[in-house]
Amino acid sequence: MRTPLLFLALATILTTSASFAQDKPLKARPDAFAPEEQTIESKAVAMASTVDEMSQWDRYPTYQTYLDMMKGFADEFPNLCHIDTIGTSVQGRLILCARIQHHDSYQNPHPEFFYSSTMHGDEVTGYVMMLRLIDTLLHGYGSNQQYTDLINTVDIYINPLSNPDGTYRGGNSTVRYAQRYNANYVDLNRNYPDPFGTAPLNSQQQENTAMIDYVSNHHFRLSANLHGGSEVMNYPWDSFTSAENPHPDSEWWQAVCKRFVDTSRTYNNSIFRDVNTAGYIAGGDWYVIPNGRQDYMNYYHNCREMTMEISSNKTVDSGQLPGYWQSLQHALVNYIAEIHNLPSSTEAVETPRMNASLRCFPNPTRDRLFLSEESASDIFIFNTMGKCVLHLPKGTRTIDLHTLPHGIYMVRCGSHATKVVKQ
Repeated sequence: MRTPLLFLALATILTTSASFAQDKPLKARPDAFAPEEQTIESKAVAMASTVDEMSQWDRYPTYQTYLDMMKGFADEFPNLCHIDTIGTSVQGRLILCARIQHHDSYQNPHPEFFYSSTMHGDEVTGYVMMLRLIDTLLHGYGSNQQYTDLINTVDIYINPLSNPDGTYRGGNSTVRYAQRYNANYVDLNRNYPDPFGTAPLNSQQQENTAMIDYVSNHHFRLSANLHGGSEVMNYPWDSFTSAENPHPDSEWWQAVCKRFVDTSRTYNNSIFRDVNTAGYIAGGDWYVIPNGRQDYMNYYHNCREMTMEISSNKTVDSGQLPGYWQSLQHALVNYIAEIHNLPSSTEAVETPRMNASLRCFPNPTRDRLFLSEESASDIFIFNTMGKCVLHLPKGTRTIDLHTLPHGIYMVRCGSHATKVVKQ
Protein backbone atom coordinates (compact mmCIF):
# COMPACT_ATOMS: atom_id res chain seq x y z
CA MET A 1 0.00 0.00 0.00
CA ARG A 2 2.89 2.38 0.74
CA THR A 3 5.63 1.03 -1.54
CA PRO A 4 7.38 3.77 -3.59
CA LEU A 5 5.95 3.88 -7.09
CA LEU A 6 7.45 4.48 -10.50
CA PHE A 7 7.03 8.10 -11.56
CA LEU A 8 5.47 8.35 -14.99
CA ALA A 9 6.94 11.59 -16.30
CA LEU A 10 4.33 13.65 -18.06
CA ALA A 11 6.77 14.71 -20.72
CA THR A 12 7.31 11.17 -21.94
CA ILE A 13 3.67 10.40 -22.69
CA LEU A 14 2.20 11.28 -26.07
CA THR A 15 -0.18 14.21 -26.08
CA THR A 16 -1.92 13.60 -29.36
CA SER A 17 -5.16 15.57 -29.42
CA ALA A 18 -6.53 14.37 -32.74
CA SER A 19 -10.21 13.59 -32.93
CA PHE A 20 -11.26 9.96 -32.66
CA ALA A 21 -13.81 7.91 -34.51
CA GLN A 22 -16.77 6.41 -32.72
CA ASP A 23 -16.77 2.69 -33.40
CA LYS A 24 -20.00 1.96 -31.55
CA PRO A 25 -23.04 3.84 -30.23
CA LEU A 26 -22.27 5.89 -27.14
CA LYS A 27 -23.15 4.26 -23.86
CA ALA A 28 -25.93 6.13 -22.11
CA ARG A 29 -24.49 8.71 -19.76
CA PRO A 30 -25.37 7.98 -16.11
CA ASP A 31 -25.92 11.72 -15.63
CA ALA A 32 -28.41 11.95 -18.48
CA PHE A 33 -31.50 10.65 -16.75
CA ALA A 34 -32.71 9.28 -13.44
CA PRO A 35 -31.95 5.59 -12.90
CA GLU A 36 -34.42 3.09 -11.55
CA GLU A 37 -34.28 2.76 -7.80
CA GLN A 38 -32.55 -0.43 -6.75
CA THR A 39 -30.50 -1.84 -3.94
CA ILE A 40 -27.33 -3.82 -4.42
CA GLU A 41 -28.25 -7.03 -2.65
CA SER A 42 -26.42 -9.10 -5.26
CA LYS A 43 -23.10 -7.37 -4.70
CA ALA A 44 -20.45 -8.37 -2.18
CA VAL A 45 -20.34 -5.18 -0.14
CA ALA A 46 -18.12 -5.61 2.90
CA MET A 47 -18.08 -2.76 5.41
CA ALA A 48 -15.25 -1.67 7.69
CA SER A 49 -16.45 -0.77 11.17
CA THR A 50 -12.93 0.19 12.31
CA VAL A 51 -9.99 1.96 10.68
CA ASP A 52 -7.91 -1.22 10.99
CA GLU A 53 -10.44 -3.08 8.84
CA MET A 54 -9.66 -0.65 6.01
CA SER A 55 -6.00 -1.71 5.94
CA GLN A 56 -6.41 -3.85 2.80
CA TRP A 57 -8.68 -1.30 1.10
CA ASP A 58 -11.16 -3.99 0.11
CA ARG A 59 -14.09 -2.62 2.11
CA TYR A 60 -16.28 0.46 2.25
CA PRO A 61 -16.06 2.46 5.48
CA THR A 62 -19.03 2.99 7.74
CA TYR A 63 -19.76 6.65 8.28
CA GLN A 64 -18.04 6.62 11.67
CA THR A 65 -15.01 4.84 10.22
CA TYR A 66 -14.83 7.52 7.55
CA LEU A 67 -14.79 10.24 10.22
CA ASP A 68 -12.14 8.33 12.17
CA MET A 69 -9.98 7.92 9.08
CA MET A 70 -10.08 11.60 8.23
CA LYS A 71 -9.26 12.57 11.81
CA GLY A 72 -6.50 9.96 11.83
CA PHE A 73 -4.81 11.51 8.79
CA ALA A 74 -4.56 14.85 10.57
CA ASP A 75 -3.45 13.30 13.86
CA GLU A 76 -0.71 11.19 12.24
CA PHE A 77 0.56 13.96 9.95
CA PRO A 78 -0.09 17.24 11.77
CA ASN A 79 2.53 19.10 9.71
CA LEU A 80 1.10 17.97 6.38
CA CYS A 81 -2.63 17.40 6.75
CA HIS A 82 -5.56 19.35 8.10
CA ILE A 83 -9.23 18.47 7.86
CA ASP A 84 -11.64 21.19 6.78
CA THR A 85 -15.38 20.98 7.29
CA ILE A 86 -16.93 22.15 4.04
CA GLY A 87 -20.39 22.01 5.61
CA THR A 88 -23.11 19.60 6.60
CA SER A 89 -25.67 17.62 4.65
CA VAL A 90 -29.44 17.93 4.96
CA GLN A 91 -29.39 15.21 7.62
CA GLY A 92 -26.44 16.75 9.46
CA ARG A 93 -23.58 14.53 8.24
CA LEU A 94 -20.22 16.20 7.76
CA ILE A 95 -18.80 17.09 4.35
CA LEU A 96 -15.05 16.97 4.90
CA CYS A 97 -11.95 17.85 2.94
CA ALA A 98 -8.35 16.80 3.59
CA ARG A 99 -5.98 19.69 2.99
CA ILE A 100 -2.47 18.41 2.24
CA GLN A 101 0.22 21.06 2.07
CA HIS A 102 3.81 21.75 3.04
CA HIS A 103 4.24 23.67 6.26
CA ASP A 104 5.68 26.73 4.46
CA SER A 105 2.64 27.09 2.20
CA TYR A 106 1.31 30.00 4.24
CA GLN A 107 4.49 32.00 3.61
CA ASN A 108 4.96 30.77 0.03
CA PRO A 109 1.52 30.16 -1.52
CA HIS A 110 1.27 27.26 -3.92
CA PRO A 111 -1.34 26.59 -6.63
CA GLU A 112 -4.45 24.91 -5.24
CA PHE A 113 -5.75 21.59 -6.58
CA PHE A 114 -9.11 20.00 -5.74
CA TYR A 115 -10.39 16.41 -5.97
CA SER A 116 -13.93 15.57 -4.88
CA SER A 117 -16.04 12.45 -5.22
CA THR A 118 -19.45 10.86 -4.85
CA MET A 119 -21.82 13.78 -5.27
CA HIS A 120 -24.03 10.97 -6.55
CA GLY A 121 -24.31 8.94 -3.39
CA ASP A 122 -24.34 5.48 -5.01
CA GLU A 123 -21.20 6.12 -7.08
CA VAL A 124 -18.80 5.08 -4.36
CA THR A 125 -15.73 3.71 -6.14
CA GLY A 126 -14.22 7.19 -6.09
CA TYR A 127 -15.01 7.51 -2.38
CA VAL A 128 -12.54 4.75 -1.50
CA MET A 129 -10.05 5.84 -4.19
CA MET A 130 -9.85 9.31 -2.66
CA LEU A 131 -9.37 7.99 0.87
CA ARG A 132 -6.58 5.76 -0.37
CA LEU A 133 -5.02 8.63 -2.31
CA ILE A 134 -4.86 10.74 0.86
CA ASP A 135 -3.24 7.83 2.72
CA THR A 136 -0.76 7.15 -0.08
CA LEU A 137 0.37 10.74 -0.51
CA LEU A 138 0.87 11.29 3.20
CA HIS A 139 2.75 8.05 3.83
CA GLY A 140 4.85 8.59 0.70
CA TYR A 141 6.03 12.05 1.71
CA GLY A 142 9.79 11.95 2.24
CA SER A 143 10.23 8.50 0.70
CA ASN A 144 8.59 8.84 -2.71
CA GLN A 145 10.07 11.68 -4.73
CA GLN A 146 6.98 12.34 -6.84
CA TYR A 147 4.69 12.59 -3.84
CA THR A 148 7.19 14.74 -1.97
CA ASP A 149 7.58 17.12 -4.89
CA LEU A 150 3.81 17.42 -5.31
CA ILE A 151 3.16 18.22 -1.66
CA ASN A 152 6.04 20.70 -1.66
CA THR A 153 4.69 22.59 -4.68
CA VAL A 154 0.90 22.12 -4.68
CA ASP A 155 -1.76 22.62 -2.02
CA ILE A 156 -3.85 19.47 -2.49
CA TYR A 157 -7.48 19.37 -1.35
CA ILE A 158 -9.36 16.05 -1.39
CA ASN A 159 -13.07 15.72 -0.55
CA PRO A 160 -13.85 11.97 -0.64
CA LEU A 161 -17.61 12.21 -0.03
CA SER A 162 -19.78 15.10 -1.26
CA ASN A 163 -23.18 13.50 -0.66
CA PRO A 164 -23.04 11.52 2.61
CA ASP A 165 -26.82 11.31 2.97
CA GLY A 166 -27.12 9.60 -0.40
CA THR A 167 -24.30 7.18 0.33
CA TYR A 168 -25.59 6.26 3.78
CA ARG A 169 -29.28 6.33 2.94
CA GLY A 170 -29.67 2.91 4.59
CA GLY A 171 -27.96 4.06 7.79
CA ASN A 172 -24.42 4.88 8.85
CA SER A 173 -23.29 1.25 8.88
CA THR A 174 -23.81 0.37 5.20
CA VAL A 175 -23.63 1.69 1.64
CA ARG A 176 -25.84 -1.14 0.38
CA TYR A 177 -28.89 1.11 0.03
CA ALA A 178 -27.07 4.14 -1.35
CA GLN A 179 -28.97 6.42 -3.72
CA ARG A 180 -27.95 8.94 -6.32
CA TYR A 181 -29.78 11.86 -4.72
CA ASN A 182 -29.42 13.76 -1.46
CA ALA A 183 -31.93 13.43 1.38
CA ASN A 184 -34.31 15.82 -0.42
CA TYR A 185 -34.19 13.52 -3.44
CA VAL A 186 -32.42 16.14 -5.55
CA ASP A 187 -29.63 15.38 -8.03
CA LEU A 188 -26.76 17.55 -6.80
CA ASN A 189 -25.22 17.56 -10.27
CA ARG A 190 -28.29 19.35 -11.66
CA ASN A 191 -28.34 21.95 -8.94
CA TYR A 192 -25.44 24.36 -9.60
CA PRO A 193 -25.77 27.84 -11.04
CA ASP A 194 -25.63 27.52 -14.82
CA PRO A 195 -23.49 30.11 -16.62
CA PHE A 196 -25.53 29.57 -19.77
CA GLY A 197 -28.90 30.64 -18.42
CA THR A 198 -30.70 27.45 -17.41
CA ALA A 199 -32.39 27.72 -14.02
CA PRO A 200 -32.15 24.62 -11.78
CA LEU A 201 -35.41 22.76 -11.33
CA ASN A 202 -34.90 22.69 -7.57
CA SER A 203 -33.75 25.29 -5.08
CA GLN A 204 -30.06 25.19 -4.30
CA GLN A 205 -29.37 22.35 -1.93
CA GLN A 206 -27.53 22.66 1.36
CA GLU A 207 -24.64 20.48 0.22
CA ASN A 208 -24.08 22.60 -2.89
CA THR A 209 -24.37 25.88 -1.01
CA ALA A 210 -21.63 24.68 1.33
CA MET A 211 -19.47 23.56 -1.59
CA ILE A 212 -19.94 26.85 -3.43
CA ASP A 213 -18.97 28.80 -0.31
CA TYR A 214 -15.90 26.61 0.13
CA VAL A 215 -14.57 26.90 -3.42
CA SER A 216 -15.33 30.62 -3.39
CA ASN A 217 -12.90 31.00 -0.49
CA HIS A 218 -10.13 29.32 -2.49
CA HIS A 219 -8.50 29.73 -5.85
CA PHE A 220 -8.51 26.23 -7.25
CA ARG A 221 -6.79 26.16 -10.63
CA LEU A 222 -7.35 22.50 -11.49
CA SER A 223 -9.87 19.99 -10.18
CA ALA A 224 -11.76 16.81 -10.95
CA ASN A 225 -15.05 15.37 -9.79
CA LEU A 226 -15.22 11.55 -9.55
CA HIS A 227 -18.30 9.62 -10.64
CA GLY A 228 -19.20 6.05 -11.58
CA GLY A 229 -21.47 4.19 -13.95
CA SER A 230 -19.14 4.38 -16.96
CA GLU A 231 -15.42 4.54 -17.59
CA VAL A 232 -14.54 7.70 -19.48
CA MET A 233 -12.80 11.03 -18.99
CA ASN A 234 -15.43 13.74 -19.52
CA TYR A 235 -14.10 17.24 -20.21
CA PRO A 236 -16.04 20.54 -20.60
CA TRP A 237 -18.34 21.81 -21.78
CA ASP A 238 -21.28 19.74 -20.55
CA SER A 239 -23.78 22.39 -21.69
CA PHE A 240 -22.88 22.26 -25.39
CA THR A 241 -21.60 19.86 -28.00
CA SER A 242 -18.07 20.54 -29.20
CA ALA A 243 -19.48 21.51 -32.61
CA GLU A 244 -21.66 24.19 -31.01
CA ASN A 245 -19.15 25.70 -28.62
CA PRO A 246 -15.86 23.93 -27.99
CA HIS A 247 -14.12 24.72 -24.74
CA PRO A 248 -11.26 27.16 -25.47
CA ASP A 249 -8.83 24.64 -23.97
CA SER A 250 -10.30 21.61 -25.73
CA GLU A 251 -7.00 20.53 -27.29
CA TRP A 252 -5.29 20.78 -23.92
CA TRP A 253 -8.11 18.79 -22.30
CA GLN A 254 -7.79 16.04 -24.89
CA ALA A 255 -4.05 15.79 -24.26
CA VAL A 256 -4.60 15.63 -20.48
CA CYS A 257 -7.28 12.98 -20.87
CA LYS A 258 -5.09 10.92 -23.19
CA ARG A 259 -2.27 10.96 -20.66
CA PHE A 260 -4.66 9.83 -17.92
CA VAL A 261 -6.13 7.01 -20.03
CA ASP A 262 -2.74 5.87 -21.37
CA THR A 263 -1.31 5.73 -17.86
CA SER A 264 -4.25 3.71 -16.55
CA ARG A 265 -4.09 1.30 -19.47
CA THR A 266 -0.45 0.61 -18.66
CA TYR A 267 -1.79 -1.29 -15.65
CA ASN A 268 -5.16 -2.43 -17.05
CA ASN A 269 -5.57 -2.40 -20.81
CA SER A 270 -9.33 -2.96 -20.62
CA ILE A 271 -10.12 0.18 -18.65
CA PHE A 272 -11.91 3.22 -20.16
CA ARG A 273 -13.37 1.40 -23.14
CA ASP A 274 -17.10 1.16 -22.45
CA VAL A 275 -18.08 4.54 -23.95
CA ASN A 276 -15.59 4.84 -26.82
CA THR A 277 -12.17 3.59 -27.86
CA ALA A 278 -10.29 6.74 -26.90
CA GLY A 279 -11.54 6.72 -23.33
CA TYR A 280 -12.35 10.42 -23.25
CA ILE A 281 -15.02 12.70 -24.67
CA ALA A 282 -16.36 16.25 -24.51
CA GLY A 283 -19.27 16.22 -22.08
CA GLY A 284 -21.86 17.61 -24.47
CA ASP A 285 -20.82 15.16 -27.18
CA TRP A 286 -21.88 12.40 -24.83
CA TYR A 287 -25.05 14.15 -23.62
CA VAL A 288 -25.84 17.78 -22.95
CA ILE A 289 -26.12 18.26 -19.19
CA PRO A 290 -27.37 21.53 -17.61
CA ASN A 291 -26.63 22.91 -14.14
CA GLY A 292 -23.65 20.63 -13.52
CA ARG A 293 -20.68 21.34 -11.33
CA GLN A 294 -18.13 20.96 -14.09
CA ASP A 295 -19.31 23.95 -16.13
CA TYR A 296 -19.97 25.94 -12.96
CA MET A 297 -16.36 25.50 -11.81
CA ASN A 298 -14.85 26.23 -15.22
CA TYR A 299 -16.79 29.41 -15.81
CA TYR A 300 -17.48 31.00 -12.44
CA HIS A 301 -14.18 30.10 -10.78
CA ASN A 302 -11.86 29.92 -13.80
CA CYS A 303 -10.92 26.48 -12.50
CA ARG A 304 -10.27 23.80 -15.07
CA GLU A 305 -12.39 20.94 -13.82
CA MET A 306 -13.27 17.67 -15.52
CA THR A 307 -15.52 14.75 -14.62
CA MET A 308 -13.84 11.37 -14.15
CA GLU A 309 -16.19 8.42 -14.63
CA ILE A 310 -13.93 5.72 -13.20
CA SER A 311 -15.97 2.50 -12.89
CA SER A 312 -18.59 0.91 -15.12
CA ASN A 313 -20.54 -0.11 -12.03
CA LYS A 314 -21.54 2.62 -9.64
CA THR A 315 -21.05 0.44 -6.55
CA VAL A 316 -18.46 -2.20 -7.33
CA ASP A 317 -17.93 -5.34 -5.26
CA SER A 318 -15.73 -4.25 -2.39
CA GLY A 319 -13.20 -6.95 -3.27
CA GLN A 320 -12.64 -5.24 -6.63
CA LEU A 321 -11.56 -1.95 -5.08
CA PRO A 322 -7.83 -2.83 -4.87
CA GLY A 323 -7.87 -3.64 -8.60
CA TYR A 324 -9.34 -0.25 -9.44
CA TRP A 325 -6.68 1.40 -7.34
CA GLN A 326 -3.93 -0.47 -9.18
CA SER A 327 -5.35 0.78 -12.48
CA LEU A 328 -5.93 4.39 -11.41
CA GLN A 329 -3.28 5.22 -8.82
CA HIS A 330 -0.57 6.63 -11.06
CA ALA A 331 -3.02 8.48 -13.29
CA LEU A 332 -4.73 10.11 -10.29
CA VAL A 333 -1.38 11.29 -8.94
CA ASN A 334 -0.14 12.48 -12.33
CA TYR A 335 -3.32 14.47 -12.85
CA ILE A 336 -2.43 16.57 -9.80
CA ALA A 337 0.90 17.36 -11.50
CA GLU A 338 -1.01 18.71 -14.51
CA ILE A 339 -1.47 21.89 -12.47
CA HIS A 340 2.11 22.70 -13.51
CA ASN A 341 1.12 22.16 -17.16
CA LEU A 342 -1.90 24.46 -17.48
CA PRO A 343 -2.52 26.35 -20.73
CA SER A 344 -0.43 29.48 -20.97
CA SER A 345 -3.41 31.82 -21.21
CA THR A 346 -4.15 33.51 -17.89
CA GLU A 347 -7.43 35.01 -19.04
CA ALA A 348 -10.68 33.77 -17.59
CA VAL A 349 -12.62 31.21 -19.56
CA GLU A 350 -15.19 33.06 -21.63
CA THR A 351 -18.81 32.03 -21.85
CA PRO A 352 -19.78 30.28 -25.06
CA ARG A 353 -22.58 32.51 -26.24
CA MET A 354 -26.05 31.36 -27.04
CA ASN A 355 -27.24 33.61 -29.88
CA ALA A 356 -29.46 36.28 -28.37
CA SER A 357 -31.65 36.51 -31.48
CA LEU A 358 -33.57 33.38 -30.37
CA ARG A 359 -35.71 34.57 -27.48
CA CYS A 360 -38.39 32.43 -25.88
CA PHE A 361 -40.84 33.38 -23.14
CA PRO A 362 -42.05 32.59 -20.58
CA ASN A 363 -39.11 30.54 -19.39
CA PRO A 364 -39.78 28.42 -17.34
CA THR A 365 -43.16 27.59 -18.87
CA ARG A 366 -46.02 25.20 -18.10
CA ASP A 367 -47.35 24.59 -21.61
CA ARG A 368 -46.81 27.20 -24.34
CA LEU A 369 -43.60 28.88 -25.39
CA PHE A 370 -43.60 32.04 -27.52
CA LEU A 371 -40.80 33.19 -29.82
CA SER A 372 -40.04 36.89 -30.03
CA GLU A 373 -40.28 36.68 -33.84
CA GLU A 374 -41.17 34.18 -36.52
CA SER A 375 -38.55 31.49 -36.94
CA ALA A 376 -36.51 31.74 -40.13
CA SER A 377 -35.75 28.00 -40.09
CA ASP A 378 -37.35 24.83 -38.85
CA ILE A 379 -37.40 24.46 -35.07
CA PHE A 380 -36.07 21.36 -33.35
CA ILE A 381 -36.50 20.62 -29.65
CA PHE A 382 -34.15 18.16 -27.96
CA ASN A 383 -34.33 16.56 -24.53
CA THR A 384 -31.31 16.10 -22.23
CA MET A 385 -30.49 12.78 -23.88
CA GLY A 386 -30.00 14.52 -27.21
CA LYS A 387 -33.21 13.09 -28.73
CA CYS A 388 -35.34 15.31 -30.96
CA VAL A 389 -38.80 15.32 -29.37
CA LEU A 390 -40.47 18.03 -31.45
CA HIS A 391 -40.02 19.39 -35.00
CA LEU A 392 -41.87 22.50 -36.15
CA PRO A 393 -41.77 24.34 -39.50
CA LYS A 394 -40.20 27.74 -40.10
CA GLY A 395 -42.49 30.66 -39.43
CA THR A 396 -43.54 29.23 -36.07
CA ARG A 397 -44.18 31.74 -33.27
CA THR A 398 -45.91 29.53 -30.68
CA ILE A 399 -44.60 26.18 -29.43
CA ASP A 400 -47.00 23.87 -27.59
CA LEU A 401 -45.12 21.80 -25.01
CA HIS A 402 -48.08 20.30 -23.16
CA THR A 403 -47.36 16.77 -24.47
CA LEU A 404 -43.77 16.81 -23.20
CA PRO A 405 -42.82 15.73 -19.67
CA HIS A 406 -41.40 18.19 -17.17
CA GLY A 407 -37.72 18.87 -17.68
CA ILE A 408 -35.06 20.83 -19.53
CA TYR A 409 -35.01 21.14 -23.33
CA MET A 410 -32.81 22.67 -26.01
CA VAL A 411 -34.69 24.74 -28.60
CA ARG A 412 -32.76 25.09 -31.86
CA CYS A 413 -33.56 27.23 -34.88
CA GLY A 414 -30.87 27.19 -37.55
CA SER A 415 -27.58 28.12 -35.90
CA HIS A 416 -29.36 29.68 -32.91
CA ALA A 417 -30.30 27.87 -29.71
CA THR A 418 -31.55 28.42 -26.20
CA LYS A 419 -32.57 26.29 -23.26
CA VAL A 420 -36.03 26.19 -21.73
CA VAL A 421 -37.54 24.57 -18.66
CA LYS A 422 -40.98 23.01 -18.70
CA GLN A 423 -42.45 22.98 -15.21
